[in-house]
Amino acid sequence: MLVLTRKLNESIQIGDEIEIKVLAIEGDQIKLGIAAPKSVEIYRKEIYLDIQNQNNEAANLSVDLLKLLHQKND
Repeated sequence: MLVLTRKLNESIQIGDEIEIKVLAIEGDQIKLGIAAPKSVEIYRKEIYLDIQNQNNEAANLSVDLLKLLHQKND
């Protein structure tokens, strides 16, 4: 993991198209602004993990339904 220190209004550039800027520092929280192409999906980590879990559950459900349908047709 790369660890960088930034101050208010300073940025980090990722590749040619993504910029992360420190917009505000309030107590133990910071506000970040992210400039990226619309094709880049950006989520808070906990939301991303929830989406991944939901996708995995849906995929498992689909496999279970296919197995059930296959058993009924045998």
